[in-house]
Amino acid sequence: MPIEITSLTPHIGARLTGIDARRPLTPPEVEAIDEGMNRHAVLVLPGQDITDEQQLAFTRNFGPLEEGANSTVRNSELRLAPAFADVSNLDKEGQKLARDNKRRMASLGNRLWHSDASFRVVPAKYSILSGRIVTTAGGNTEFADMRAAYDDLDAATKAEIEELICEHSLIYSRGQLGFTEFLPDERVAMRPVRHRLVRTHPGSGRKSLFLSAHIGTIIGWPQPEAMAFIRDLMEHATQPQFVYAHRWTQHDLVIWDNRTTMHRVRRFDDLNIVRDMRRTTTRSDGPTADQEAA
Repeated sequence: MPIEITSLTPHIGARLTGIDARRPLTPPEVEAIDEGMNRHAVLVLPGQDITDEQQLAFTRNFGPLEEGANSTVRNSELRLAPAFADVSNLDKEGQKLARDNKRRMASLGNRLWHSDASFRVVPAKYSILSGRIVTTAGGNTEFADMRAAYDDLDAATKAEIEELICEHSLIYSRGQLGFTEFLPDERVAMRPVRHRLVRTHPGSGRKSLFLSAHIGTIIGWPQPEAMAFIRDLMEHATQPQFVYAHRWTQHDLVIWDNRTTMHRVRRFDDLNIVRDMRRTTTRSDGPTADQEAA
């Protein structure tokens, strides 16, 4: 079957068919996916009934794995291998998480607009999410095109933000949900990292905004002014014309480029409906900005 890519919106997202993610990819297939990502930023591969091992093998075609995504969960409580981000609502025994479960509460941060692993010195490249058990009542994943949002800014704003550096940390995003008490070792692990607000994509050469709920300030700005400005940019970047909303069907495999998108999951009845989603992620080539000296 030939590879076919069909756009889903004018700016972002495409449906890709003709590739079986369960078997080893050929170099032309890897190239086709990379080219599709350079253009569309989000690719939907339907009908990919894959195992965890097959998903890991597929992901390794696109760079080194990002490990330790479940930083809020002890290893003894993990349901999946450490290379997976378990974004389900299931515990190790396959039971739905209780309302006050720590992992469930932490995962509510996925409902904020964010870029995966922007709180790390080397942020994420591709995220690959497999819909093992999906829900049709809510639970859509929305993707915002940071390239189109940047292009739509006026010249004065583009000039103002060109050299700005932001601090990213899980402390900032969790703080939005009421998590304010952190142990000393957690504060060390969540120490803010620095990233450019404007990035140039190495595959397409296009500039994009690097926004995320993990942003807590702009270097050199008073924090209230910085956060008001970031909020304005977030509102601008998530206007409907820049967003693709994916309605999941079982065994969809969705790939997105964290360097050019933000995303969030929409609310669903996670206390009564099972949703089993498994994410693997690759790392970018390196930091986007020099880090503060230790």
